[in-house]
Parts: sequence; C-alpha cells; structure tokens
Amino acid sequence: MRKLLMTTGIVAMMLTIGVLSFAQEQSTQQAIAVSGQEAIKLAIQEVGPAVVRIDVTSRIDVENPFGNFLNDPFFRRFFNEPEVPQQQEQQALGSGVAIEYGGELLILTNAHVIDRATTIQVTGIDGDKWVAQAIGSDSELDIAVLRLEGDTANLAVAELGDSSTVEIGDWAIAIGNPIGLSYTVTMGIISALNRDLQKPSGIGYYNNLIQTDAAINPGNSGGPLVSAAGEVIGINTLIARQSSTGIAIEGINFAISINPIKDVLGQLVATGKVTRAYLGVYIQDISPGLEKTFGVGAGEGVLVSDIIAGSPAETAGIESGDIITKVDGKPVRSTEELINEISFKSVGARVDLEIVRRQETFNLDVIVTEKPSEEDLYGETSPEVSKTQGAEKFGITVGPVTSSIVERLGLHSTQGIVIMEIALGSRAYWAELVKDDIILEINLSPIASVADWNTAVGEMDEDSTPMFTIFRDGMTRFVTLTD
Repeated sequence: MRKLLMTTGIVAMMLTIGVLSFAQEQSTQQAIAVSGQEAIKLAIQEVGPAVVRIDVTSRIDVENPFGNFLNDPFFRRFFNEPEVPQQQEQQALGSGVAIEYGGELLILTNAHVIDRATTIQVTGIDGDKWVAQAIGSDSELDIAVLRLEGDTANLAVAELGDSSTVEIGDWAIAIGNPIGLSYTVTMGIISALNRDLQKPSGIGYYNNLIQTDAAINPGNSGGPLVSAAGEVIGINTLIARQSSTGIAIEGINFAISINPIKDVLGQLVATGKVTRAYLGVYIQDISPGLEKTFGVGAGEGVLVSDIIAGSPAETAGIESGDIITKVDGKPVRSTEELINEISFKSVGARVDLEIVRRQETFNLDVIVTEKPSEEDLYGETSPEVSKTQGAEKFGITVGPVTSSIVERLGLHSTQGIVIMEIALGSRAYWAELVKDDIILEINLSPIASVADWNTAVGEMDEDSTPMFTIFRDGMTRFVTLTD
C-alpha cells in the first residue's frame, strides 16, 4: 500500500510539474507575442506621423486625334482653325516620408511619382496640407526630394536606418496611401535582398532592391519600408502582379534600399541631380561554381561579364571574364561594393584596379568618365523565337538565332543560339536562365550553332555543372548550373 501511495504521489507530482511547465511555456510564448506586437506598434508610432500623401497634377502629351488633317489649309479654312489640345492633364497619387537633412525638413518619394508634375500637394496624417516643390530627382534610383512651402512644425520626421544590416526574415512594415486609402499599414517579412530587376519602362535596371511580402499597392509608391526598430530601411517602389507568362503573383513587392539613397542625398539637395562616375562594364557577383573556373576564392572580387564599346573600361583594356578584386587598393567583394566605389569617384579621376585574368593578377589604370543616362545605355527589346530546335538538355530547349530574332531582340549579329523554352522546376529554371537568352559559350567554348550545342551537351551527364555565357537585355553574363 505504501509503495502504491508513493507511486501515486510521484505521478501526481510529475503531472503537476508537467502542467506548470506547460503553463510556463504558454506564458513565455504569450510574452514573446506581446513583446513582438508592442515592438511593431512602437515602430509604427515612430514613423507613421512622418508619412505623407502626395497628390500630383501633371500634363502628358497626347496624340492629335485628327492627325495631319487640320494642317491642310483647305480644311483649316472651313473649321475656322479649331484648337486641338496637344496635352492632357493627369492626376496621380503617391506617398512620401518626411526626414531631416541639413537642418531642414524634406520629403523623400519616388521620382516616378512626381514625374512631369505641374503641381504637387502634400498632406500630413492630421490633414495639414502644403504645396511642395521638387528640388532634386534621380531616375536611376527612382528617388526624389521635395521641399514644402509654409510652416512644417507639426510634421514629424522619420529616422533613416542602415539597409546593410537588414536580413532575410526580419519584420517589414509598409506605410502609405494605397489606392487613396490614407495612412494604411501592412506588415510582412524581408523575403530577399539585392534583387536586380529591369524597370517597367524597359529602360534601365533597379539594383539591390529589398523584396518583401508586406502588401504594397498603387499609391504606396514613395512611402517608407520600416524595420521593427522604427527606422526607414527602404522606399517602396515596385509591385509584381503578373509573370511574363501571365501567372498571377502575390506577395512580391520591392523597395529601394535606403543606403544608396543616403549616398546621393547631398547631391540631390545641392545640385538637383546625381552625377556618377562610369567604368563601362557589366558585372555580376561570383556565385558558387564560378570561383574555381576563374581562379579566385569565394567572395573575392567581382566578375566582368561584358564591356561597353567606347567605355573607359574598353580603353583601359579590361576584358570580359576579368575579375576586379580591388579599387585603389580597397578590396571589393560584391557588385554593390564595386558600384559604390566607382560611382562616387570624381569624373575624370584615375582609378587603379587590381585584376585577375586567367588566374594571373595585375593592375590597370582607368580614367572614369561621367555615366551616360539610362536611355543612352539601354533599349527596349521584343522577344521572338525560332521553330528549329536543338537537343533538350538540363531543361533547356534551343534554336538558331535568325535574322528576325536579331532585329526584334536588338542584336548586332546572329552569333550564338537562342533559348526557346525553360522547363519549369529544372536546374536551368532555378539558375534563372530564361526564354530568349542568347547562349554564346558553354564552359568558355563558343557555341555558334545548334549543332555546336548538340555536340557540347551530348557529352555531358544530366548532373554536370556547365557554365553558360549568355546575352540578355544588352549585356553578357555568366551562369553556372549547380547540383
């Protein structure tokens, strides 16, 4: 009986401990949840009052509906030379965030929000309104700075954070005026970093974007992306709603990283524009699988994928396939670091580059010039593929580069072969090869025809890891298929 009582007591004690442990665990989880909620609320309270609505009136060119009809003197006589409007007034809505810079209150927003504006009106969270003037704009970053007219004492300012410390999985808060619904707050996480995307116009690229699943909609453009610490880490700019194949997309939104904005803010305020130095190379990070091919260590240098004709790089003798490891003695480990090191050099400066070429290291001097506009550097392309196919390999189906493809893709020759299809979920798909890429080389060996492709891939196993030299959107890049 004593043993039974002791056993019963032990079981009761264990049950009690289990209940207490469960209760403590539940209490801990609840405390974490409450703490997280409080952090988010505090972050919103820190930045929210600095977020503004931006209403823009602009005038856009419209085509004369009568064409050249009214230019004929005979018809102008009968119609008494009626005035046909050549411009049309347009209304636009966006968001912005107030900051303090140089001792004054300024508004950050997207350049595309205030593009061609004739009037800009800014409205604060409490309904106060101001007339604003754009004092600086940069289409490359898609950022603009506004100055308000009148008393701004009641408008709060937000703190700019450090986007280099942002990590995937961090909380992200978007605040703005989607579809006119003033002061809307959405929350998600940081989904990815350093995204490079072609701009919707087809001219130029966004670089080093922050990707988030925090809901962003039309009207959010120019508003802040905020960290859980209550700091602005980006300016919302781009929404993905549909893939190139028509697939609906949800939860993929992008913001301009705040650090590049801080880098150019002084120029925008002082001169109204950003002047960048220019090397004239297309570059990419050295991804796993490329280090061994080019004879460098992981994270050591930046790969030059192509050279722009007539550029300082071409004049200095830089070649496609070179690795730039240092700029004026300072190591560079990513495309972002190299861009920053070059862009903010003085135009006309002599820059010393350390180069690794075919596993040999040497130095080149380059005199950088002013960077041309994106319109001068990039152009739109139109896709077309051939019906003649090569052997399918790695999920890739290819065909010859025909004269019509040359014309429609803006190519200069029929060199290489064109990717006609990429199998969904294949290794090529995950390596981000896409339809209409031009394959120039495989493992640095030229591919001049479909027959060359068939020969090259016919000797490879499905688990091979070839490196492709491809041409896309006016630039060359290297892509390696990983295991």
